[in-house]
Amino acid sequence: MWALRASVRRGARLSRAAAGRPTVGAAAPLAPWPERSRAAFGPGGPGGPERRGGGWRSCRRSAAGEEAAGPEDAEGDEELLRGDPLLPAGSQRVCVVHPEVKWGPGKPRLTRAEWQVAEAEALVHTLDGWSVVERMVVPTKTPDGKLIFGRGTLQHLTERIRGMPGVTAVFLNVEKMAAPTKKELEATWGIQVLDRFTVALHIFRCNARTWEARLQVSLAELPLLRSNLKNDTAHLERRGGGSRYIMGSGESSMQVQQRLLREKETKIRKALERLRRKRQLVGQQRRRREFPVISMVGYTNCGKTTLIKALTGDPAIQPRDQLFATLDITAHAGSLPSRMTVLYMDTIGFLSQLPHGLIESFSATLEDVAHSDVIVHVRDVSHPETELQKASVLSTLRGLRLPAPLLDSMVEVHNKVDRVPGYSPTELHAVAVSALLGLGLEELRAQLEDAVLQATGRRVLALRVPLAGAQLSWLHTEATVQDVAVLPEAGVADVRVVISHSAYGRFRKLFLE
Repeated sequence: MWALRASVRRGARLSRAAAGRPTVGAAAPLAPWPERSRAAFGPGGPGGPERRGGGWRSCRRSAAGEEAAGPEDAEGDEELLRGDPLLPAGSQRVCVVHPEVKWGPGKPRLTRAEWQVAEAEALVHTLDGWSVVERMVVPTKTPDGKLIFGRGTLQHLTERIRGMPGVTAVFLNVEKMAAPTKKELEATWGIQVLDRFTVALHIFRCNARTWEARLQVSLAELPLLRSNLKNDTAHLERRGGGSRYIMGSGESSMQVQQRLLREKETKIRKALERLRRKRQLVGQQRRRREFPVISMVGYTNCGKTTLIKALTGDPAIQPRDQLFATLDITAHAGSLPSRMTVLYMDTIGFLSQLPHGLIESFSATLEDVAHSDVIVHVRDVSHPETELQKASVLSTLRGLRLPAPLLDSMVEVHNKVDRVPGYSPTELHAVAVSALLGLGLEELRAQLEDAVLQATGRRVLALRVPLAGAQLSWLHTEATVQDVAVLPEAGVADVRVVISHSAYGRFRKLFLE
């Protein structure tokens, strides 16, 4: 996929506008973007009947052809999930425009423009039926300005975009556009303009399976809905349309909509809190049974799910080569060399240049990571931006305020080494693996066992127990029995076990005191 960086053509780099060009305002008139891409919205256009309640309906199937709604959908009020589509339906032909800051504090580190364009293309290709037909790297000195580009550069860029009739949308590779910026660029270019936040949020919506994940996506959408509400209300007021107040209630239309959004947010947060308490109860039951928990974290599409499948051998796990394929934390049982049973937790992947609010909406789900015994940071070392991805993941983990000992003991796994001939980790204690080919898994299991024993206070003990008593069966139930050597003439057995401090205390109280 990352070979796509070679497709960033030299001719697409714009340095300055040619002298004597007409101003942007003097450009030839062009139909507004709804007219150019009306077919993408279906009958009625963007404000037509297809939009009513269609926010989730357009995402009923994922790229893998599975139903996006799971059996847990019946747990709550579907009204909380209702919303307008974030992106136009149907196939889209996209032009990717990447604003490049070449110097100053806004210049990104550990990355290059073509790698960022390649990631933007990967986001677009995650959407079913969407394709990238043009890509441009455009220098800018004003990335925080209203229109992002300088006047001359914007004029040149506008001429290029207006001269591409087959393009139905522009993906501006920035974290998030302000509403006035989006509105003015769409009016200037004549087609819809999208940012990373909107595209990623739509992918989240399409990949959300459980009721909890769908609620979290709806919570993340609320700032966007509020922004759109302000713009729509301001537009109506400028046109002088409609009454300012509704039915003599003393509330303006905007105030009513704001109140409804506040009520919706309150309901979503209450529903998520109920689910959080339920998950905490399940976690407490799991901890009482003393299953060690290993959480897999990493950049999106780094191979976490594939690695869990390789470690557990679970045929039901079906990894997908897709960004944000996992939005729900799922648990999968596996065993370590000592035969100790552990739970591997698959988590949501991270992405750079993503608004904190989007990950923050999933913070309740990511709380499970804080209750892990061991965190495994899975890295795709074949990726040209692997160091930037590492920094992005570590920054997000620190933002979750995880316990310092948990972060300090994190195991780093370098995945996809089969794509890097002769690869050898430079980081101390990092384990090189290929989850797809099964390389390095035994070394990883051994390191995970050491980390689990240290984190949980478990220890390996040699015990001699009578064959006639209940000790042996108790140890099989409450600990991990590695080996049993029966001495029939003495009526005892020598048992080698991995046992926690609390379980050994119970054993002593029951049988040795």
